[in-house]
Amino acid sequence: MGKTLFDKIWDAHVVQKVEDGPTQLYVDRLYCHEVTTPQAFDTLRDKNIKPFRPQNIVAMPDHNTPSDQQEVIHDPVGRKQVETLKANCQEFGIKHFEMGSKDNGIIHVVGPEKALSLPGMTIVCGDSHTSTHGAVGAIAMGIGTSEVAQVLASQCILQSKPKTMRIHVDGTLQKGVTAKDVALYIMAQMTTSGATGYAVEYAGSTIRNMSMEGRLTLSNLSIEMGSRAGLIAPDEITFAYLKGREYAPKGADWDKSLAEWKSLKSDEDAVFDKEVFYRAEDIAPRITYGTNPGAGIAIDGTVPTLESVSESERGQLVNMLDYMQFTPGQKLEGVPVDYVFLGACTNGRIEDFRAFASVVKGKKKAENVVAWLVPGSWLVRQQIIDEGIDKVLEEAGFELRLPSCSSCLAMNPDKVPAGKLSISTSNRNFVGRQGPGARTVLASPLVVAASAITGKITDPRTFL
Repeated sequence: MGKTLFDKIWDAHVVQKVEDGPTQLYVDRLYCHEVTTPQAFDTLRDKNIKPFRPQNIVAMPDHNTPSDQQEVIHDPVGRKQVETLKANCQEFGIKHFEMGSKDNGIIHVVGPEKALSLPGMTIVCGDSHTSTHGAVGAIAMGIGTSEVAQVLASQCILQSKPKTMRIHVDGTLQKGVTAKDVALYIMAQMTTSGATGYAVEYAGSTIRNMSMEGRLTLSNLSIEMGSRAGLIAPDEITFAYLKGREYAPKGADWDKSLAEWKSLKSDEDAVFDKEVFYRAEDIAPRITYGTNPGAGIAIDGTVPTLESVSESERGQLVNMLDYMQFTPGQKLEGVPVDYVFLGACTNGRIEDFRAFASVVKGKKKAENVVAWLVPGSWLVRQQIIDEGIDKVLEEAGFELRLPSCSSCLAMNPDKVPAGKLSISTSNRNFVGRQGPGARTVLASPLVVAASAITGKITDPRTFL
């Protein structure tokens, strides 16, 4: 019996198996940011040990960094976290891309764009959206603080092997439908716990035709349906994206790596624990109506009625709609929005800004809307400027901000006020995620752009 892509990478990294216990897995790349690592470094000090392979570790602040200026962090807790990360990296000899430097950005954007994340790797970080890096054909998982300490000390981690699931999406996406819509559609079908206990491989003609940026978006959201990891087999699109990037292999090393990477795919006779199939033609531009990413509908659809859900789900639906100030059966298209956010490790890449600009070009931002357009890295910001996208945005009444996690989560100044409605390209719409009492609708860059122009939730197909 053949092997799945996940099995091939996992098996190549097994150090030892604990009888009736977890597997000791070698880790190729550890990413560290400022929020989940201070205690892990303290553990090293307590035990008087040093990182086993510091050259395999990369750190950068992103959650607390402001997007309006990066001279100072006014919040004392956030400032302390960023300063502590820098001090820990200096003490332990770890590569650190500090705030405001050209190498900085959101860790899940910078890793792939610098080719620090490569096919066949095992990658971990103390952040749930580490699944993003699986788009290059790697096993990438979020881990806890105690596990970060394990990897710092040994470059290994103890993990139980998950089951495998393959999600096929075949066909041609409709006009105005993006990778974000595909992910939101899958989550609505699978529910936010539908892939719990699995590592997911995405396959099918729709996935093969996705850009690298689209694949990164899809893999990023794998965690939102409970999956441990979301992988996409590397192919010519992957190789073209990585070639020539800063940390990609060069010369003969590139040729050798490429030959190895081309074998990284599930065998024809590989058996998955579960297979799921979807049709691209069934997917429309999406929005969420609730307080989890799986609570979503087509943008021209309606919020579920109480009668349309099971009795056990009605209480949750009532609670979600009460918080969101929506009603059962309501059509959300046309509902006024207060804030729009383009960015996050989900949609903060150059392709996302190109898409946003394609909608707003020659138009004007709605006066009632506050807009935060935040690149995922300084490289993305420079691409925006080099391509003249910043001028398109400025003429439409938008400001291009500085790289940061920004309004994805309420850990920096970009907080949505209580009761205000934000339409956002980020990954989570949990209660208070964008600010205490804030209400969040998740959507693609195209939907967010259309809504920013009209000042209300708008189907982008009217502009395309």
